[in-house]
Amino acid sequence: MRRYLVEENWANIITAIGEDLNRPGLVDTPARAARAFEFLTRGYQQSVDEVVNEALFPSESSEMVLVQNVELYSLCEHHLLPFIGRCHVAYIPTGKVLGLSKVARLVDVFARRLQIQESLTSQIAETIMTVTGAEGVGVIIEARHMCMMMRGVEKQNSVMKTSAMLGSFREHQATRDEFLQLLQM
Repeated sequence: MRRYLVEENWANIITAIGEDLNRPGLVDTPARAARAFEFLTRGYQQSVDEVVNEALFPSESSEMVLVQNVELYSLCEHHLLPFIGRCHVAYIPTGKVLGLSKVARLVDVFARRLQIQESLTSQIAETIMTVTGAEGVGVIIEARHMCMMMRGVEKQNSVMKTSAMLGSFREHQATRDEFLQLLQM
């Protein structure tokens, strides 16, 4: 990211809304906002291969692996407002398992990009399937969207849920049911 351009544009936005960049509270705000935006969109600077970093381990397990309640923070690509939630990832291994922290890191790679929740859910599922060679993958995301809460319809208690089911999670109702039962949904 070319931070100086982002900083300059934050300065322009702040000025355009009628604020004075020389006001003590705003003097360094364009630089702080540029650094914050760089952090919030760091997924563009990461690759799946770097994040996984060969953390695939041989395993004879063929039972469902579930990583539940992975916090996620993303920015809606339509309004650049946050959506915040939890991601649940399950897969059925076929000879290898992914390091536990790598599941959470893969969620972040895609969440830390401008996104819509529907695409985020699919990207995580497809990546876990590709990386692990799993028999099946299930991903559910539950999130609150600031674009629904702070503007527009201003609905404070709305939660959006999305799912992506691949392989045996899509093909076998029993697998999908086990996933949902483990989540206690």
